[in-house]
Amino acid sequence: MSVALDHVTRLVDGVATIRDVSLTLEPGTLSVLLGPTLSGKTSIMRLLAGLDKPHSGRVLVDGKDVTGIDVRRRSVAMVYQQFINYPSLTVYENIASPLRVQGRPREEIERRVGEAVKLLRLEPFLSRTPLQLSGGQQQRTAIARALVKGADLVLLDEPLANLDYKLREELRAELPRIFEASGAIFVYATTEPSEALLLGGRTVCMWEGEVLQVGETPKVYRHPDTLRVAQVFSDPPLNTVAIEKRDGAVQYSGGVTAPASGLYAGLGDGHYRVGFRAHQLELANGQAGRHAFPATVTVTEITGSESFVHLTRDATNWVAVLHGVHEFEPGQTLEAILDPDNVFVFDAAGRLVASPRSA
Repeated sequence: MSVALDHVTRLVDGVATIRDVSLTLEPGTLSVLLGPTLSGKTSIMRLLAGLDKPHSGRVLVDGKDVTGIDVRRRSVAMVYQQFINYPSLTVYENIASPLRVQGRPREEIERRVGEAVKLLRLEPFLSRTPLQLSGGQQQRTAIARALVKGADLVLLDEPLANLDYKLREELRAELPRIFEASGAIFVYATTEPSEALLLGGRTVCMWEGEVLQVGETPKVYRHPDTLRVAQVFSDPPLNTVAIEKRDGAVQYSGGVTAPASGLYAGLGDGHYRVGFRAHQLELANGQAGRHAFPATVTVTEITGSESFVHLTRDATNWVAVLHGVHEFEPGQTLEAILDPDNVFVFDAAGRLVASPRSA
């Protein structure tokens, strides 16, 4: 079964939450809806599920218009941020409930619940009720119930957002295996670029109800079509700086001038915006061919394995991520180093014109 949105627009109180979106989903694929809060991810899912109707455009299943068909008549399952389980039922009965509603034979119920339980590693908890489970176990139960339903389309709306770090990491590592074993169409919504990269598949990058770019996740990450896509797909936020190339030299906003080496060498004269992720900004002594800027430390966040160093330069905020523990004092001046071979360059309209050889 394939599912498609065909030039769909959705309005809420006269405001477009989805703007002329076209999207096709094929069997056995994972599509990650990536964007900040209010970018339209949940709205897309509700349209796919049949919970909402578009104001214009169509929802197609195998080419057939199903725009007005109720969710109960569609082969769809949905998992939300909150753990939605029946509190009075055991884990087994929670998972089996869709099959009982469908009137499936007992032997089929036992088989399909057993397969889902094994896949989600819930065997030790079958006789427990949801209140006797951890948050991760409850969410696994909700996912198992969605899988056992046998739906052709499974929608996961930020299903790990309310779990603690350890549980999120555990389920993130398991989900690709679960998706691969199922064969259904999976759509997974997240605000976190790292989660999209971990899950793989393809990414649908969204901003204010629009689909900005669709493609294989690593490709979208390494070659964002626009500055906005690069910003959505960067955490910490993308660092940026304006430049002007003229007569073989590059002048950065704030007055630093350097030879137009690296990616800059191939640019025509004019104004551009340079973007670079936190790991692409170095804090060290300048080396030949690299461009150096004095920057002031505002705060350093130490996670243990990494240090996030927040800087200001020419009234602009930058972030650098360094491996290991690094302690800098607020107000300390450091040399921020850019490698002109390791930046994104966007034209005045925000379109990508050059990308790092290793993003």
